Amino acid sequence: MPSSAAAPRGLFRSSGHLSAAFVTAALLSLSAPAGAQVAEPSAEPTPEQRYADWIRRLDFRPQEYSFRRSNMIQLLRASGGGVLLVPSSDGLTHGGTFRQLEDFWYYTGLEVPNSMLVLDADSDRSILFLPSTDYRFENPGRRNDFPGRPLFTDYQLRSIAGIEEYRDMADFERYLAQRVRARTTLRLNGGTRGELSPPEIPLFGALSPLQTMLLNIASAHPDARIVNAFEEVARGRMIKSEQEIQRMRIAADATAQGIRSAAALIRVGADERSIQGEFEATCRALGAQTIPFTPIVKSGPNSLWPWRVLASHYDRRNRPMEEDELVILDVGCEVDGYISDVGRTFPVGGTFTALQREKLMVSTNAADAIIAAVRPGVTLRELTQIAYDAIPDHEERYMQTPSFFGHHIGLSSGDPALLDEPLQPGMVFTVEPWYYNHDLEIAVFVEDVVLVTESGVEVLTRGLGRTPEELEALVR
Repeated sequence: MPSSAAAPRGLFRSSGHLSAAFVTAALLSLSAPAGAQVAEPSAEPTPEQRYADWIRRLDFRPQEYSFRRSNMIQLLRASGGGVLLVPSSDGLTHGGTFRQLEDFWYYTGLEVPNSMLVLDADSDRSILFLPSTDYRFENPGRRNDFPGRPLFTDYQLRSIAGIEEYRDMADFERYLAQRVRARTTLRLNGGTRGELSPPEIPLFGALSPLQTMLLNIASAHPDARIVNAFEEVARGRMIKSEQEIQRMRIAADATAQGIRSAAALIRVGADERSIQGEFEATCRALGAQTIPFTPIVKSGPNSLWPWRVLASHYDRRNRPMEEDELVILDVGCEVDGYISDVGRTFPVGGTFTALQREKLMVSTNAADAIIAAVRPGVTLRELTQIAYDAIPDHEERYMQTPSFFGHHIGLSSGDPALLDEPLQPGMVFTVEPWYYNHDLEIAVFVEDVVLVTESGVEVLTRGLGRTPEELEALVR
């Protein structure tokens, strides 16, 4: 069971936890005779660990991060100015591998906890507030393997990040109060369009980092003017650089190979979880650091339900496959922070029935129509109409969504996007017309990753078979 020091309270957390060292010391003091001295740990601390000892380079050149920050400042200035507050993660992983919050990662490339990036459109400047130390490297009872890590005073870290100004995180509240008194507009990425308001504390579940910030700011500064910066963030992140696209190509290729490997195991009696395991193992063998979402492998009656319905029960997503059933793979992997999201439908017995083939082509034909229409200047809403024009009228009721049957991807499977924004070269999104027919108990879909180019579109997953014959061959 992993142990770590507790995160400090504040903007990032609503409650603390007792550290392992605190609990150990308390138990020792209770068991010691009256008046006895409890011995301090005798181990000498190991040398202090610096950020650069673990992270020797950023994922991208400092110039690319600088461009991203400058581009965002220009977008903010064009829409009214103010300062964009971009929080980092609190750093807690609960046993998993740490992954930075997307916006902070996108603008800094840094894996530091409990920090705040400020993009000031009024002064054309970026400021990074850092804590003095990284609490994750601290545990007084285990100085040998928790040696400490400075952050704010680590000037090598500052040279890696390349941000104009650095300040101690302890000064952030004072800085924020000054900006509120000056009537500066505070900008936050709300994750979607709409006005921002502090949330109610939920009876169940937890607040998101955004909600935590809203609640703290509203409590300490009720007169603060807070404006949603989602549209500006989306406009910046929708267009991928060549370096980002290269990572997404690798992720798409690894996912395609993972699907091929998984398809080779599909047969009567095979279970969904074994297929999932084969997919994950192949992706990791090809360089994927992690899997961005639990792979969706669903067969027979499971194929009729969205993942959220299936995931509502602990052991539903692992059934043996039967003859004449279909199995859907909706899967992806992550390479250097960038993800893929790809889907195919396979016949368990190796051959589609005539009816299964017919319904599969409803999804495939709609996807083909969308892909053929992708080019600079077209909007996602226009692609929606093109999709419906390709779907027979009597089949429309079985299609999953009224959107354009896909979503932007990048650092996540739900990268920020604007449906009315004309497509531009460098945008990457999925095309996935889901078909759920509960009357016939048939569900099918294909999902591909497409890149908008200067002349039209490039399908990043074009090497993965998608016709009925190609899908049958992958199983056989």
